[in-house]
Order: sequence, then structure tokens, then C-alpha cells
Amino acid sequence: MSSIPRPASTVVLMDQSAMVYMTKRPETMKFFGGYYVFPGGAVDPADDIQDCNGLIYGPRNDTLDLAHYVAAARELFEEVGVLVCKKKDGSPVQLDHSTALEYRRLLISGEISFLQLLKKEGLLFQLNHLAYIGQIITPNKSRIRFDTRFFLTQLPEGQPPKPDAREISDTKWISPAEALAAYYNGEILLGPPTIHALKTIINHLNGDPLEMPEFNVSDYLVDLRE
Repeated sequence: MSSIPRPASTVVLMDQSAMVYMTKRPETMKFFGGYYVFPGGAVDPADDIQDCNGLIYGPRNDTLDLAHYVAAARELFEEVGVLVCKKKDGSPVQLDHSTALEYRRLLISGEISFLQLLKKEGLLFQLNHLAYIGQIITPNKSRIRFDTRFFLTQLPEGQPPKPDAREISDTKWISPAEALAAYYNGEILLGPPTIHALKTIINHLNGDPLEMPEFNVSDYLVDLRE
């Protein structure tokens, strides 16, 4: 019997040189253990924000719930310490290292929400900083299923990624084309959704619209383990 896919968000983080930031999941993880992926994770109930108090604003894709954007920003901060926000005066966010680590811990433990973080630090989250790419739903045959929305964002000024060692065993700044070449050469493991996202980014860099083509579930050849 097929399980209901859980809503999730994934973020392709890109620098000014069009390199993307990829993270390796520890081998011990049951889901895609040892694979290189983009930061992301499941949408939490606290991501479903009804009253933003003006702290979250801007246009968004009308096919998406706000929770997908919030989950994308939250997961990016939790996993690699990158906060896609601005101060109220428009200046870049500059949290000191210990403060950022504590906020990440509180978010992961569920002791605060992303909106509470914005309130505490007086930050603004502008939705168009996350460009929507597309959607992939894990096929029915998989035991673990996600309905994942993919986003692209630029690395904010003064925020080098600081990966969470509990969830990430290695990282790479790599061009999308080099990442695919490394996969086809057997140097790294990539899942079909990541490959599909990389191809979308390559097409966009070559002038195509930033839009993920329809994902063919017959290409989903990885056995997702529990």
C-alpha cells in the first residue's frame, strides 16, 4: 500500500560563480545515506504561518503554500547556517557564531519557530529570495515518500556555509556540470531528484527559463530504504 508523501522543501544554494553547494549525507542514514544532496527537509507544522506580522513578505508562486518557503529557509539555516534574510534597514544579516549555533539548536529541537527567530533578531524574510524551480513527488513504489518543492537562492553576503556535522559528512562547492560528471564517472552518489535539479540549473545557466521539466518516475531507479 502506498504511503502519503510528506511535504518537503529543498534549496539549491549558488554562489556568484554559479557553483552550487552540495552536502553528503552520512553513510549511516537510512534515507539516501552516502549521497550528495542539496540542503532541505520536511515541512514542519510550525512552518505553517498564518500571521507574519510583516516579517515575511513579497510575491510567491501561487501554487505553493507559504509553509514550503518557510521550511526551505529554516532547513537551509539549520543544516548549513545560511539565513536568507535581511535586517529591517536592508543590511545583511551578521549573527555571531555562538548565537547562530544556539538558534540552529533551538530550531532543530522545536523550541522556537522560524518566525520567532525573525522576531527576536528583527529580521525580514523576502520570499522572492527563494526562486521556485519545481516539484518532485517520490513514486508510489517507494516506502519513504516526499512531495518536494525545489528552490534556488544566491549565497547571502558574509554568510559562508557552516554545515551541521550530525547531518552532513562532507560538502562541495561544485559546478552543476562537474557534479553530474563526477556522478557519471562513479566518483559521487546522486539520487534521481538531485540529478534532475542539476540538469534544470544547467539549462537555466544556458538561457532556459528556471523551470524544472516534468519528472519521469520511470527514471527513479534508486531503491529507497526505510
